[in-house]
Amino acid sequence: MRGDQLTLGAVLARLEEREREITAQADAAKERIAELSAQLEEFHRTAEEIRITRKTLLELPEPASPAPPPPKLPDHPAYQQRPARSPSTKRQIRHQPLYRPLRPATPVR
Repeated sequence: MRGDQLTLGAVLARLEEREREITAQADAAKERIAELSAQLEEFHRTAEEIRITRKTLLELPEPASPAPPPPKLPDHPAYQQRPARSPSTKRQIRHQPLYRPLRPATPVR
C-alpha cells in the first residue's frame, strides 16, 4: 500500500462519521418540516375562518340607512315654556295662557 491510500478501517471510520452528519441533517430537516407543516396548517385554518366570516357578512341584510339626526331645538327660554308631557299619564299638560292673568277683573266699557 502506498502512503496516499487509506486503510479499510479509515474508510469505514469516515463513512460512519459522514453517515452521522447526514443523519443529523436529516433529523434537523424533519423537525423543520414539522414546524413548517404546523405553520401551513395554521395558515389554512385562518384562511378558512376568513372565508366563513366573509360568507357570513355577505349573507347579512343590507343595513338600513341611518335615521336623520333629530332637529336642533331652540335654546330660547320662551321655547322652554312649551307644554310638557306628564310622564305618568302620557298626556299633554296645558299651561294657562298669558292673557288670563293680565285680563282686568271688571269688563272694560
